[in-house]
Amino acid sequence: MLHPFKMKGADLMVRALENEGVDTIFGVPGEENLDLLEALRNSGIKLVVTRHEQVAGFMAATYGRLTGRPGVCFSTLGPGATNLVTPAAFALLGGMPMLIITGQKPILHSRQARFQIVDTVSLMRPLTKSAKQVLDARNIPTLVRDAFRTALAERPGPVHLELPEDIAAQTAEQVDLVPVPPIQRPIARDEAIADAVELVAKARHPLVLIGGGANRPGLAPKLSAAIHRLQIPFFNTQMGKGAVGGNSALFIGTAALSENDYVHLAIDHADLIISIGHDTVEKPPFIMRDGGPKVVHIDFNNADIDQIYFPHVEVIGDIADSVGRLADRLYGKLSFDASYFLKIREDILAHAGEGADDQRFPMAPQRIVADVRRSMPDDGIICLDNGMYKIWFARSYRTDVANTILLDNALATMGAGLASAMMAATLYPKRRVMAVCGDGGFMMNSQDLETAIRLGLNLVVLIIEDQAYGMIRWKQAAMHFQDFGLTFTNPDFVAYAKAYGAKGVRVGASNELLAALNAAFAAGGVHLVIVPVDYSENKRVLIDGLAHKLAKFR
Repeated sequence: MLHPFKMKGADLMVRALENEGVDTIFGVPGEENLDLLEALRNSGIKLVVTRHEQVAGFMAATYGRLTGRPGVCFSTLGPGATNLVTPAAFALLGGMPMLIITGQKPILHSRQARFQIVDTVSLMRPLTKSAKQVLDARNIPTLVRDAFRTALAERPGPVHLELPEDIAAQTAEQVDLVPVPPIQRPIARDEAIADAVELVAKARHPLVLIGGGANRPGLAPKLSAAIHRLQIPFFNTQMGKGAVGGNSALFIGTAALSENDYVHLAIDHADLIISIGHDTVEKPPFIMRDGGPKVVHIDFNNADIDQIYFPHVEVIGDIADSVGRLADRLYGKLSFDASYFLKIREDILAHAGEGADDQRFPMAPQRIVADVRRSMPDDGIICLDNGMYKIWFARSYRTDVANTILLDNALATMGAGLASAMMAATLYPKRRVMAVCGDGGFMMNSQDLETAIRLGLNLVVLIIEDQAYGMIRWKQAAMHFQDFGLTFTNPDFVAYAKAYGAKGVRVGASNELLAALNAAFAAGGVHLVIVPVDYSENKRVLIDGLAHKLAKFR
């Protein structure tokens, strides 16, 4: 008599992941997922063990961001699972597909009472698109297929599965895996396209906004072609940088602030803004007001109506298809006046480049941005942590290739920059990859330098040092509070790098940074480059000087 083949729930989980094309999983194992660990040992999936669950989660989210396929991370129960809360929020707000698998004590019997048990599913539910506990091993294939489908559906984001210890060990007859169909995205209604065409055709001063939703993998070529057929000037949000090349003659700049930045000279003149892929989860690039420009919202999803964002026409469907159809309908038929935009474009971009050769030391942030740009080829990837320097990079770092500047302007968490760069360096080993971190953000997850070295990555970590939580200190000064509670001291970062087996160098003059970056890339391996920054520019340019210069322009 033939007996049906049986396997553990953990083996079935791994088979289901392989069925989805998963090639790597990131995490920190624990007692409650040892069956899963053993199943991974016998699989073709690469295991990347990190030194903190946050880093595993940030790497998985960045995998999703760069590939368009869900990254997968795992942890044990309790403290391991709670350490994935921030990466879940990072992926949810950032629109990054990810699967989180956490362990749990047995659910059919218990010998340890409530030890380490928290209700992880309830904890994850508001931070994910779906959070479920696996109750029977036989359900794993359908649960995994549904998790991936949900993670990938627009708007992409994280999903969570909790695999209890006894369900991971449960033996079940082999269950058929679920077929993985190709992704299908609906297209916009013809009526919506017609409404958008009517508004654009009437506009005298139209302007295009490129948001983070337009930076999905694979969208850039079609989107860029459509924008250049329309010949309408464009600007982008921080997370929309690169979706349409920043070296285009139509590029106006990046909205690093919500208002009163140089790019708002163009925004304030527009009578129509075509908003492509803008998501209100990102810090707003402009604030809608009564009497302001009309807005056409083109996205995969309906707009989230807000006090400062209430579009007049919505075109909902595949972004590339929608913008392409819009360009087809309007090509050669538009009559608008872009002379003002093109005139002030040079002023806006010139301002963004001010200070590129500043000789002072500690270094001006504008010079740091310029030297990083000089060190990176067009396809080089920089991954920013969160700090004051992010505004400077958003305003002044020009990108011509999609997803070559990875920053988080949604959750805006500290501690993700190093992990994101580790993922980028893993996916693109032949491209230059740099993590740009403040000293505050770097120290939040710096322990995973060991992981980067163990993985054999080629990675440069630029640490911008001001011995303070600089962005909050800037805002504290802008609100006229006393300087208090935001400074700290640092370890010797060169010695710190050496202790991990990396190499470190401290820049001692403004003309040393570019050479140090190029030398680090040429040598290969993991390098820390530490540069002191002069953040007095934050007040001089972003508060005092900006208001004065904008008044003069207006």
